Amino acid sequence: MGSLWANLVVDAQDPARLARWWAEALGYRITYEKPEEVEISRSADELPSILFVPVPEGKETKNRLHIDLRPGDQEAEVERLVNMGARHVDVGQRQTDTWIVLADPEGNEFCVLQAATAPS
Repeated sequence: MGSLWANLVVDAQDPARLARWWAEALGYRITYEKPEEVEISRSADELPSILFVPVPEGKETKNRLHIDLRPGDQEAEVERLVNMGARHVDVGQRQTDTWIVLADPEGNEFCVLQAATAPS
């Protein structure tokens, strides 16, 4: 039997601030909060969640794991996220790539994909 995916854990210098940013970005809510960890998810009983934990050091290199978002409107979502504090980053993507790479307020890269096309 396989394992159940429970959490994605994110190291953060300011877990509460970053958790709130991602909760707003994803339409999630804070489901648990203590100084040593903040958890967000769609609801308290729905997995997986994202757990933010404190670390003293800042991010130094490209993520080895990242989140891909697939909005209904890529351009509008990129604009919304940038207005929230995300920034465009270059991780070596090509001009022909259909995704846009952004970084959250602590520098964690994530991709905003094009909207899915309806199956034919």
